[in-house]
Amino acid sequence: MAATDRALALRSELEASLLRLSVVATVLIAALGVLFGLLSNSLAIIFDGLFSVVDAVITGLMLAVARLVARESNQKFQYGYWHLEPLVVALKAAVLMTLVAFGFLGAVQSLMTGGNAPELGPAILYAVGVVLICAGTWFWLWRQNDRIGSALVAIDLKAWAASGIITTALLIAFLVALGMRGTPFEPWIPYVDPAVLALLSLLILPVPWKDAKEAFHDIFQIVPVELDAHVHAVMDAFVARHGFAGYESYVTRTGRAKFIEISVLAPRDMPARTIAHFDALRAEIGNAIGEAGPDRWLTIVFTEDPREL
Repeated sequence: MAATDRALALRSELEASLLRLSVVATVLIAALGVLFGLLSNSLAIIFDGLFSVVDAVITGLMLAVARLVARESNQKFQYGYWHLEPLVVALKAAVLMTLVAFGFLGAVQSLMTGGNAPELGPAILYAVGVVLICAGTWFWLWRQNDRIGSALVAIDLKAWAASGIITTALLIAFLVALGMRGTPFEPWIPYVDPAVLALLSLLILPVPWKDAKEAFHDIFQIVPVELDAHVHAVMDAFVARHGFAGYESYVTRTGRAKFIEISVLAPRDMPARTIAHFDALRAEIGNAIGEAGPDRWLTIVFTEDPREL
């Protein structure tokens, strides 16, 4: 148990350090976005900066949740703080979807009123710098999270990938607008900035929508299909192998925590067994299910009364 506790503590410490790095990098991008957005008069860059501001605030909240999850359970929260993870993910997704909706509406309004002509020099400089920051941060988080498998860092990786794609698209659009100078297409330059913002808003929307959908599955404790199928496969084989009369299983997921309850029905003519025998059977089931650790809650009951299933 001591080794497990140390491993959990190290994982939580690395998770927290990665989220702190993400917050710092996001705050830097947010500041650059607001500054260069004002300097370049670009709606898309201002939107990118505001997107980063929201992301920084929510990532800070995720860091606080990561610290709570690392704590031991107490009398008030006897299952720990796992339930906070999907709540934070849902909040982040809802805020980002709201921001994306406002960005899209602002872009449409700008298109209807003649567009917006940004200063392309500062805009291109901003896009190049932010693409480099996003790529470097994403790569570092990805390499480190491969070791710990943090759900919170995984969500943050999606946000960094989205930010990098957004800014890359902005860079391409600004370079295209620069190439339009001195050509017959020059009158269309003011429409590039809001058009890109509108397109990006539509492309970004599925990312927070997917996160929100997964988070609400956890919040409402909708059965995770893959985990349920895996437990049924394990128990079908177990019952057939040991001659039990049947079983019932119940599974749910909250954040990274998995809760599994299994009731095994023994035949009434089954001879008496020792506690050690049933402990060995529980260990067999637990090993077959896999992913043992502090975030897997497994309860196994043996009974000969069908009403107890």
